[in-house]
Formats: sequence, C-alpha cells, structure tokens
Amino acid sequence: MERSLPDGTGPIYVPLGHIVACERWRGSQLAQEMQGKIKLAFEEGLTPVDFYLSNRSCILYVTEADLVAGKGYRKRLVQIRNSSHLQGIVLVEKTQMSEQYFPAAQKFTVLDLGMVLLPVCSQKEAASLIIQLVHEQAKEPSKNPFLRKKRAQLSEPSLLQTVQQIPGVGKVKAPLLLQKFPSIQHLSNASMQELEHVVGQAAAQRIHTFFTQSSDSAPRAL
Repeated sequence: MERSLPDGTGPIYVPLGHIVACERWRGSQLAQEMQGKIKLAFEEGLTPVDFYLSNRSCILYVTEADLVAGKGYRKRLVQIRNSSHLQGIVLVEKTQMSEQYFPAAQKFTVLDLGMVLLPVCSQKEAASLIIQLVHEQAKEPSKNPFLRKKRAQLSEPSLLQTVQQIPGVGKVKAPLLLQKFPSIQHLSNASMQELEHVVGQAAAQRIHTFFTQSSDSAPRAL
C-alpha cells in the first residue's frame, strides 16, 4: 500500500505481511526478535513513525528512556493524531523504572488524544505483539487489527486504571462505567442523563465537564 509520510515527504509502500521500520531500530532487540518471523525492511526518514504496516496502520514506540526523559515523545504522538491518513497505535514500555511516569503518558495518549495505547514490559513482548498484528492483517486485509486490539483491551487493567483517573470516578465507579460505556470514546460521548443513571448527578457533572474541557483543549499541533 502506498502512502505519504506524516510530513508529506514521499510515499512508502508496505505489502501485506511486511513491516517497514525506522532505520534507528536496526540492530535493536525489538528488530532482532522480529527477524525471520515477518518480512522486515528498514528505511531512513520515517520519523515520527517507528513502524509502518499495511492498511494505513503504524506503530509509535515509547521506550522506558522516553518516559523517564519527559514529554518529548508527545510531539510524535500529536503528529500522528493529526494525520488524516494513518491509524496509529502506541506501545509504551511500562517497567519498574518507568512505572511512575506511565499514568501521565496513558492519560495524554488515551484521554487527551483518543489513541490506542498498549503497555509492554519489554521489547521482546512488543515484538511478539507486532508480529501478531502483522499476521492478523495479512489474513484479513480488509479489517484493521488495531481496532480489534482496541476492543480487546476493554477488559485490560490499563483501561480501568485510565478511567479511574477521571475526576469523580475512582475505583468504585470505573467498573460500572465500563459496563455501560465499553470504551473511552463511548464514555466521552455519553450524555449527562446517561452518566447520571450510572454514577449519579454530581459525578456525572464532573465526568461530562472533564471530557468537554479535554475536547476543547486537546492539542492539535506542537
């Protein structure tokens, strides 16, 4: 599939069953884990994307070092979020060292930008996930595996933790909300009346205000 990079520089073609990686990943554990299991090619100038799949899909990888270093990775996420021709998923290394920085990254990625985030504990786990996505895409090219992964993540603890961070929710109300609204998108689009039926008027008002403000202030460019 041919497409342009987010900055408009030249097309890139990714056949089904293949993945194109940014040159900086050559020789990394992540690339080594994928070698021989899928068809992997490297190209210069793929920034801000780390890996391109077919079917308008791409992967941004936030390393443990990226999280600890600060907010520099956010610019890359916003660039993909603002791209009208790409479906992006964000893999984030959640380790003992980076765990304290993970909630902020999760809130920014899922709540502020509305992107799919999947935590991984290592590059080996990330490679396994990417290989699975490539194989699924090759089997069903008309479907986007990122959307299936987003649905599959609904029962993941990471999503529950994200919802718990919304003002007025907490550990008690979060599971109730996810039973009624099985995704961040559903929850953000819920009316005041729908929210009140689940969590009551006071909490519903805080949740509704949070998403309204997030929508109005979500960054569209850096």
